[in-house]
Amino acid sequence: METKKIGSLDATVVGLGCNNFGRRCDEDETRVVVDAALDAGVTFFDTADIYGGTKSEEFLGRILQGRRDRVVLATKFGMDVAPDKRGADPAYVHRAARDSLARLQTDHIDLYQLHQPDPNVPIGDTLAAMNELVQDGLVREIGCSNFSATQQRDAAEAVAEGAAHFVSVQNELSLLERSDERDGLKGAREVGLAYIPYFPLASGVLTGKYRRGERPRPGTRLASYNEKVSDREFDLVDAYTAFAQERGRSLLELAIGWLLSLEPVASVITGATKSEQIQTNAAASTWRLTDDEVAAVAAIGR
Repeated sequence: METKKIGSLDATVVGLGCNNFGRRCDEDETRVVVDAALDAGVTFFDTADIYGGTKSEEFLGRILQGRRDRVVLATKFGMDVAPDKRGADPAYVHRAARDSLARLQTDHIDLYQLHQPDPNVPIGDTLAAMNELVQDGLVREIGCSNFSATQQRDAAEAVAEGAAHFVSVQNELSLLERSDERDGLKGAREVGLAYIPYFPLASGVLTGKYRRGERPRPGTRLASYNEKVSDREFDLVDAYTAFAQERGRSLLELAIGWLLSLEPVASVITGATKSEQIQTNAAASTWRLTDDEVAAVAAIGR
């Protein structure tokens, strides 16, 4: 599979989002998904300390034994793991990293990301602590998540000379949630960050498996979160589906291909609970839209 750069890292253009592990997938089911990802050539794995109540990292730590060198492993910190385990205070940055390293059973994290801004801690202090992790060889690259363009610029300006800086930002972006095009994506382009979109399939809505007027099937993401798809979203799905079919493509291929046609998107993080989902997502990674097609898609979403 094609790779793109996230700092010094070579990330596959389709990544595996690991937020289902420990929540919707037990360890055996997680192993099946991980095996399928590696078989399909997907080697960029993105998890976080909060996923599955830390079980996502624990499962990956055990499952990747003996093949850790085959993956680019990303994790995140900063959201509430426990009342005394949250935020971006420098002391906690070190504690969170050690905890994740232990759960992942590895001696280094390839991409360590601040999961969300911490308004109580100056970003320069957090960056200094993350730089220490890089200098100690515990982390290769650092990134951020859920950062606006302004927050990205503030972080870039707060980096000490010669110190590690954010190389990526991971924000929500999909054909159904495009607001970050005008903010975080634009900021990443200006600051020079690799952009990693999460929820690219809008909780599965952009796979075409949900139907207007039908309740989500038990076990699906929408059913588990008790969410509904609006008529406006179904109208967009219909229009995007027609656009894709006119070009001999599927809605899923459009959802992933459109993202990969935007600069500076590096890897599209897709979740999976079954091996066949991995195969389908990986196969959808080859379409790159022309400038005219990107403009036509933008017109649909207006």
